[in-house]
Amino acid sequence: MTTPVGATVRTRVQIPLAFGDGYTTIAQAVTFDGLSDGREHVAFVLGEPTGTPLVRLHSECLTGDVFGSARCDCGPQLREAVERISDTGGVLLYLRQEGRDIGLYNKLDAYALQDSGLDTYQANTELGFDEDARDYTAAAQMLAALGLAEIDLLTNNPDKVRQLTALGVTVRDTLPTGVHANENNLRYLRAKAEHTGHTISLAG
Repeated sequence: MTTPVGATVRTRVQIPLAFGDGYTTIAQAVTFDGLSDGREHVAFVLGEPTGTPLVRLHSECLTGDVFGSARCDCGPQLREAVERISDTGGVLLYLRQEGRDIGLYNKLDAYALQDSGLDTYQANTELGFDEDARDYTAAAQMLAALGLAEIDLLTNNPDKVRQLTALGVTVRDTLPTGVHANENNLRYLRAKAEHTGHTISLAG
């Protein structure tokens, strides 16, 4: 990968955030012009960083983030990330990459295949997609537009570190998210840990 062509900040607006468990915080939502994929990705600037900012790349998950689906850990990871970043200061990049970037309908098709026995990666390839189609070039552009050349990354996914580093972002440290396991997503989490090396510790 090469360093992406620059994007610019389009709009900054303050938004109070309130979660279902009562947690509240203030975010500055930032939009951009010139992103490589032309999508409406949004950065949420949270807290007041005193050192290296904490950053989370969160891929959109309508079912988990909005409707609380227990088939994945996306909603709990989003909630955790907002509080942790607010406490230390940094940015949450909300990336429009539903279903590892195969789209909502295809993600639901993949769910149907998982119900027949395939894991999350096998289902994607059965549908004719890459196991994980996400590209983080736009994320690197967003960080550059915000003036962030060095970050601490909140993730369990080593591919995010690899891609950002190749795109010229210095990842000083990697911090794992919590493990948000339940009876509905345990097989999904185990596939991520065993197949793509996510830093998730699961009992059994």
